[in-house]
Amino acid sequence: MSTITNHMPTAELQALDAAHHLHPFSTNESLADEGVRVITRAKGVYLTDSEGHEILDGMAGLWCVNIGYGRDELADAAARQMRELPYYNTFFKTTHTPAIALAAKLAELAPGDLNHVFFAGSGSEANDTNIRLVRTYWAEKGQPDKNIIISRKNAYHGSSVGSASLGGMAGMHAQGGIPIPNIHHINQPNWWAEGGDMSPEEFGLARARELEEAIQELGEDRVAAFIAEPVQGAGGVIIAPDTYWPEIQRICDKYDILLIADEVICGFGRTGNWFGSQTVGIKPHIMTIAKGLSSGYAPIGGSIVCDEVARVISATEFNHGYTYSGHPVAAAVALENLRILEEENVVDHVRNVVAPYMKKKWDALVEHPLVGEAKIAGLMGSIALTPEKASRAKFASDPGTIGYICREHCFKNNLIMRHVDDRLVISPPLVITPAEIDEMFVRIQKSLDDALVEINEKGLMKPAS
Repeated sequence: MSTITNHMPTAELQALDAAHHLHPFSTNESLADEGVRVITRAKGVYLTDSEGHEILDGMAGLWCVNIGYGRDELADAAARQMRELPYYNTFFKTTHTPAIALAAKLAELAPGDLNHVFFAGSGSEANDTNIRLVRTYWAEKGQPDKNIIISRKNAYHGSSVGSASLGGMAGMHAQGGIPIPNIHHINQPNWWAEGGDMSPEEFGLARARELEEAIQELGEDRVAAFIAEPVQGAGGVIIAPDTYWPEIQRICDKYDILLIADEVICGFGRTGNWFGSQTVGIKPHIMTIAKGLSSGYAPIGGSIVCDEVARVISATEFNHGYTYSGHPVAAAVALENLRILEEENVVDHVRNVVAPYMKKKWDALVEHPLVGEAKIAGLMGSIALTPEKASRAKFASDPGTIGYICREHCFKNNLIMRHVDDRLVISPPLVITPAEIDEMFVRIQKSLDDALVEINEKGLMKPAS
C-alpha cells in the first residue's frame, strides 16, 4: 500500500460528503448509501484514493488533464500570479497581462482567421456565450430572425440552461424547462447504432444532409449556426464516417450559416492535432474551448472567434460577460500549460507515438466476445458492447445495464473508464507512455473478462428481440 497524506478515516470522509455535498449527474441518495471513492492525490496518469489504492486514470479526469497530474510548474504559475495580481476583471475599459498574453497565444495556435477570444469560466459558459454571439452577429447584420441554432441528438455542449439546450441529451432535456426556444436537433452520425443496412459512407452523407433538410424546412433566413463536436465525447466517442464532415462544411458554406466547433474535449492535442477541427478538416467560425486549455488545473474556457464575427460584434456593445472572464490566475495557468504542450511536443507525442500504439491495441478489442466495434481518434476511444456482433444487436436488458457492469469491474480493477449506455469510453492523459498503455490494456482485458462472467451468470448475454 502506498503512503498517503494524513486525513480523516475514509468512512468519516464519506459520511461528511453524504451529509453536505451534492454531486453532479448523480442520484445522491443512492450514492450516499454506497459511499464515494475519495481521491487524495495524483501523479502522472495515476490517482491515489484514501485507502492507498493506485488507480490508472483512463479518462484524464473529465477528458481534461492532458499533461497529467502533479506538474509543479502550473502550481508555481498560479502562486506567482496570486501574489502579483490575484484577480481583476476585464470590464470597464481594463485588462491585465495574463488575459492579453493568453488571447494572443490562442490566436497563434488556432487555425485560419480565428484570432479573437472571449473568455469564460467553463465550456458550458462558453457555449452560452456562443448563443449570444451568433444571435447578436445576425441581428447586427440586420437579420434578427436568423436566430435558430441547429445541433445534434446525443451531443453534449454543457449543463447550464443554454448549453444543455444546445446539447441533445434526452435525460438533460427532461429536467428544468430545457431546451430553450429556437434550438433544433438533427440525428447524430452514429453508424454502429443507427446505420441500418447503409455503408458507413452512405450513412455519413445521409446524416450530414439532415442539416440541409433542416435548413430548408426551418428557412435559410432563420438558421444562424450549426454546432457540433468534431468527435462526440460524452455521447460515447462517436466518430463520424469520413464522408460526414466534408458534406457538413459544404452545407454551412452554401447556406451562409456559422459553423461552431465545440473543441472542449477535442482541443489541445486530444485527437492528435492541436484542434479536432484540423483532424476532421473543417473551418469553423467559432471554436469553444475549455478542459485541456489548462489541463483541468484551473477553471477556464472561452470562444475563439473568426475575424468576420469579431468585426461585427466589436462594432456594438456586447452586453455579456462573466465575473471570471479571463481570470488572471486561470489565464496564467493556461499559458503555462500551453508552454508545456508546445515545448514538450505533447501533440506530436500523441500523433506519432502513443495514438498509433494505442490504436493497434484498441482495434484488437473487437476480438473480445462483448465488443462489436472499437473506434478511436487520437487518444479518445470507444467500444460498443453487443451480444451479437454480426447484427450489431442491442442487449435485451435496459440500455446501460451492461455498460454499467463493465464500468464497475473497471473500477474494481483500479482503472477509470466511463460507460455511456452500452459503450465504454476512454481518454487518458496525453502524456501516457507505451508502457502505461500496456498496463491500461491489462486492466481493460481483465475488466471485460470479469464483466463477461457476471453477464453470463445473470443471463444477460441476450439480444433485444
